[in-house]
Amino acid sequence: MKALILNSGLGRRMGVLTSEHPKCMTEVSSSDTILSRQLKLISKVGIKEVVMTTGYFDDILVNYCHSLELDLKYTFVNNPLYSETNYIYSMYRAIDKLRGNDIVLMHGDLVFEASVLEDMLEFPHSCMKVSSTLPLPEKDFKAVITDGTVKAVGVEFFDSALEAQALYKLNSDDLDLWLDKIAEFCENDNRKCYAEVALNEITDTLKIYPFDVKDRLCSEIDTPEDLAVVSSKLREIDKRTVYMCFSTDVIHSGHIAIIRRAEKLGKLIIGVLSDEAVASYKRFPILPFDERRSIFENINGISKVVEQKELSYKEILRELKPTYVVHGDDWREGFQKPVRDEVLATLAEYGGQLVEYPYSKEKRFDELEKLTRAQLSMPDLRRGRLRKLISMKGLVTALEAHSGITGLIAEKTTVIDNGKTYQFDAMWVSSLCDSTAKGKPDIELVDMSSRFRTIDDIMEVTTKPVIFDGDTGGLTEHFVYTVRSLERMGVSMVIIEDKTGLKKNSLFGNEVTQTQDSIENFCDKIRAGRAAKKTSDFMICARIESLILERGMEDALNRAFAYCEAGADAIMIHSRKKDPAEIFEFTEKFREKETNIPLVVVPTSFNEVTEEEFKSRGINVVIYANQLTRTGFPAMQNAAQLILKNHRAKECDDICMSIGDIINLIPEE
Repeated sequence: MKALILNSGLGRRMGVLTSEHPKCMTEVSSSDTILSRQLKLISKVGIKEVVMTTGYFDDILVNYCHSLELDLKYTFVNNPLYSETNYIYSMYRAIDKLRGNDIVLMHGDLVFEASVLEDMLEFPHSCMKVSSTLPLPEKDFKAVITDGTVKAVGVEFFDSALEAQALYKLNSDDLDLWLDKIAEFCENDNRKCYAEVALNEITDTLKIYPFDVKDRLCSEIDTPEDLAVVSSKLREIDKRTVYMCFSTDVIHSGHIAIIRRAEKLGKLIIGVLSDEAVASYKRFPILPFDERRSIFENINGISKVVEQKELSYKEILRELKPTYVVHGDDWREGFQKPVRDEVLATLAEYGGQLVEYPYSKEKRFDELEKLTRAQLSMPDLRRGRLRKLISMKGLVTALEAHSGITGLIAEKTTVIDNGKTYQFDAMWVSSLCDSTAKGKPDIELVDMSSRFRTIDDIMEVTTKPVIFDGDTGGLTEHFVYTVRSLERMGVSMVIIEDKTGLKKNSLFGNEVTQTQDSIENFCDKIRAGRAAKKTSDFMICARIESLILERGMEDALNRAFAYCEAGADAIMIHSRKKDPAEIFEFTEKFREKETNIPLVVVPTSFNEVTEEEFKSRGINVVIYANQLTRTGFPAMQNAAQLILKNHRAKECDDICMSIGDIINLIPEE
């Protein structure tokens, strides 16, 4: 690719401004002339060779170009008849330097935004700059558009025409056809017309497509009045700001490419999603916010880095009011579409603009994401994530999982509500649900080896923390082994209840005989488990059954404080009442003494309480302990009944998930 810049004209209408140098050397800002700006933009897009036609002040122009010290190779072609010919003859003089090359062609008095040149070079066909939003000029170029291509260019055309400028990107085949016609004109002494007159004769043969820049700056400077207008627009461009938001902790070439495009639109501000925001909609970030922010702060071209606290852009856009928001086009459909809609509505409040670039779908970038997820699934990284989430968010939620597929549901289910995203933070591997999935009663009949296999199935396809229902913990000697095994597997927390004997589900309360362990014995079990731990990441949670067994609030609190003293990392308080009053009373009195120990609840009975209220009262973990089991089995039973009733499967279709959706839920590796 070469650049052809036509600088042979006299520039008479500029008056004294061109009395000592060519028009292209007219200053348009405190730091640039028309030509220096063109050449800098040409160099930035990677073009290395410039063919430049010259006329009057030839030596001044040549010396000026070299003085800019840009990484460009120049070929200067002088038009000795510049005062008697038009630029068609200048192009004719340069034919040998142009044939067989793709080129970008521009007049030397043209000023345009960086994004105009960059986007034009990415256009797949030969094209010419037009604007569908600007009015048709009386005395300047217009392009006649027919069947989606440029059929004629000139000042005289008004029908089916758009405003146009002499900025082209030409593929070599199209350029050579035009050069052949230019040669024919000039060799027949037709050298005073525009080169476009020759072009118009062959537009049925070559195809030049309109490249619509709309309101972006791309204007020629013919008069001092034009200069004033363009200089004003450049000052406005210098004030433009661009906003992009990133959640990634792995910067690859695709990110750098879109950053480079965005910075050409104005001063680039990067928003980095907070750890909590990333964890709420995507996955737990490998790198914490401060490190991710530091990465962007060290990338050239970024003027400022800020924190975006939510997936919603609304608040940050109202604060910064950027001229442009830049994003990949992947959010036009799917989960993030409501976020995009909100961005468009917020930009409309003050006249901002959304700019979208094609989302990079290269396989190597997908591989990076797979590697990241693989890292997150590793035991040493997964194990400590629950503590970090509790510290980060204050309250985390866990959904029961009893198989690989239910683990994937807990892992991937995401909703967006009022600009915020919500996911489950962890998975609860329940004794009840694990036993039920195997068709066994919930009496600790399923041994630990079998339950560990369930954990393996879930962990193999997910990355989120796992909370394990350890029932009573069994004998102290057995509990020590369980702690070591779970910690080694990467489980984040084990919850053991302070009961003894054959396990009965707590929701039966005193309807069945249940024996609560002594405070002394259960504290010994906690101490033994704590001594068995190899890391501080793994958490032992003591589950208190006093309220279930109607032993009273004082007994529950005495046990809670004793268990904390014995080394419990968290306390779970349980109740089978629909009224949460006793849970809230316990929480209030517990928090009067213990402010840092996490509190866990399983709101199966008191299910009207929202997570927001739990958090406000000092509760840190909410476990939805059996909802997938309780909804999944009735659905399967209903499907079986429909088939039996109708003697076929058609009636099941309305309640069936498609195989395609299931396949998309399950990872390929």
